[in-house]
Amino acid sequence: MAVLGCTGSVGTNTLDVVRHFPDRFEIFALCAHSRWQLLAEQCREFRPQYAILTDPDGFAKADRSQFPPGTECLSGPDAAIRVAADAAVDVVVAAVVGAAGLCATWAALECGKTVALANKETLVVGGSLITELAARRGAKLLPVDSEHSAIFQAMAGYGPNDVERIVLTASGGPFRGRNTAELETVTPAEALHHPTWQMGPKITIDSATMMNKALEVIEARWLFGLTPDKIDVIVHPESIVHSFVEFVDGSVLAQLSPPDMRLPIQFALAYPERISGPAKRLDWKALTGLRFEQPDRETFRSLDLGFEVAERGGTCGAVLNAANEAAVARFLAGDLGFLNIARCCRAVLDYHNYDPHPTLDGLWAADRWARQEVARWTRP
Repeated sequence: MAVLGCTGSVGTNTLDVVRHFPDRFEIFALCAHSRWQLLAEQCREFRPQYAILTDPDGFAKADRSQFPPGTECLSGPDAAIRVAADAAVDVVVAAVVGAAGLCATWAALECGKTVALANKETLVVGGSLITELAARRGAKLLPVDSEHSAIFQAMAGYGPNDVERIVLTASGGPFRGRNTAELETVTPAEALHHPTWQMGPKITIDSATMMNKALEVIEARWLFGLTPDKIDVIVHPESIVHSFVEFVDGSVLAQLSPPDMRLPIQFALAYPERISGPAKRLDWKALTGLRFEQPDRETFRSLDLGFEVAERGGTCGAVLNAANEAAVARFLAGDLGFLNIARCCRAVLDYHNYDPHPTLDGLWAADRWARQEVARWTRP
C-alpha cells in the first residue's frame, strides 16, 4: 500500500495497524508534506521503496543519511501521483489534509485501485467527478472517517432506496453549549483543545466550527448516493455511536466503538474481512449513558453551508473547501476571528461564479479564486 499523509494522525494510526499485521500489509510508499524526521523514522521501520516529501523546502532540508538503504527519496506532488498510480500498489490510503489530496486520489482511481479515503475534501471538491471516475474504472472508495465507516457498515447489503435517512454524529467540539457572544474572542489555543479526538490543527479547528461536519455531509451525499434531505446531524459528546442509518421500514442500525481511528482504518484495509486488531474495545460495564442533542445552527453557521453545498453541487464544494482552508490558516495565524471563518466562507460562496457542471480544471480555478478572496478578509 501507499500511505499519503503518513505523518498526520490518520497516517500514524494507519501505520500502527500495519505494525500489528506484518504478514498481511506491505508498505510500498510513504508520503509526507514536510516532516522529514518522522518520515525517516517511519521508513527505517517499514522499509518502503519510496519516501516522498511534497514540500520542496522540506525535501531540501531532509538528511538523506537518516533514510534506510533501498528507500528512494522523491519530492513534490507529482511524486505522490506517481506512486498512487504505480502498478505495485493495491491500496492507497488517502490521508493528505485538504484539497491537495485530490490529484493523487484521482490517479489511484483512474488505475482502478482501492482507495481508503480519509481525505474528505476529495469528495467535497470533486463530488460527482470522483464517483463517476471510480464507477467507470471499477475502483473502490472505502471510507476511513469514523462516521462514514459506520454508515458504510450499517448499509452493508442495502442501497439508497432502502434508506430513509442517515444521521452523522458530531462530538460538538470544544465549544459545545457556548453562544455567539462567548465565541467572539476565542483564541487558536482554545479552539485546538478538542475534548475527544487527537487530530491535526486544521481538522481540529473544523471540529470547533462544525465545518468538519458540514464537509462530512457533502462527502456522505457522494459516497452513498443520497440526496441531502436524507442526511442529518446530531451531537453526541461521548463519540461512541459513530452514526446511524434509519431504513424505510423504521429500523435503525448504528455502529458503536470507542473513539479510536484504528478501527475504521483497519476495517477499510482488511475489507471485507473483520480481523482482531489493536483498536480499543468498548467496556460495556463502564458505559453508563449516551447523550444526544440537536446542533446549534444559529451559533455554528458552518453546518448550514454543508447542506447547501450538498444540494447545489457544481463548483460550490471547491469554493467552500478552499475558502475554509484559507480562513482556518488565517485564524491559526491570528489574522482572522474565530466566528469570521464561517462568515468568510458564506460571503465567498455567495459571491462566486457558480458553474453547475465544472471540469476538473474548472474546480481548480474555483479553488484558486476562493483562496484569493479570503485574502481580502482581516481580523476581527
